[in-house]
Amino acid sequence: MPPPASPAPGPRDRRRGRRGTRRLRSVTERSAGGLVIDRRGTGASAALIGRVDRRGRLEWVLPKGHVEDGETPEQAAVREVREETGLHARVLSPLGEIDYWFVVGDRRIHKTVEHFLLEATGGDLSTEDVEVAEVAWVRLAELPARLRYASERRLLDQLPRDLRDALSDSA
Repeated sequence: MPPPASPAPGPRDRRRGRRGTRRLRSVTERSAGGLVIDRRGTGASAALIGRVDRRGRLEWVLPKGHVEDGETPEQAAVREVREETGLHARVLSPLGEIDYWFVVGDRRIHKTVEHFLLEATGGDLSTEDVEVAEVAWVRLAELPARLRYASERRLLDQLPRDLRDALSDSA
C-alpha cells in the first residue's frame, strides 16, 4: 500500500526553506547623507546626530536617509541633512559608500549609503526630526571617538588633507 499523500502545502509552508526556516524577502534600499562641516569660528567642527538605539543608548552618527524617487544622492544628502540637523548645506565632494545587510520582520535589507562631504551654509541646529534625539557640533579631532560605527569612522580617511590634519589637532 502506498504511503498516504501529504496535504498540499499551505501559504505558510511555501515560505519555508528546506530546513523549515522562514525565507526572507530581499529588499534593496539606497540612502544618502554625510559629514557636514563648519570651518567658521575656532577650528573645524562637524554636525552629528544622536539617535537612541534599541537598548535605549544614545549613539552618534552621520545624518542620512532614503533617496526619494526623482532625487539624486547629492540632493537626498542635502535634504536629509536639513531635515535631521536643521542646517542648510552644500555638497563639496563624495566621501564614499557604506554597504550592509540587516533584517527587519520578514525582510532582509541590503542598504547602500552614499556619503558626501558637505559644508554648512546656514540654518541652526535643531532636533525637530522625530528620529533624532540630539544634534551637536563636534570638533573634528573628537569625531573618531564619538562616531558609533567603524564604517563611518573609516570615511574620515577620505577627507581632504587639511581636514584630516584637523582630526589630529589637540588644540
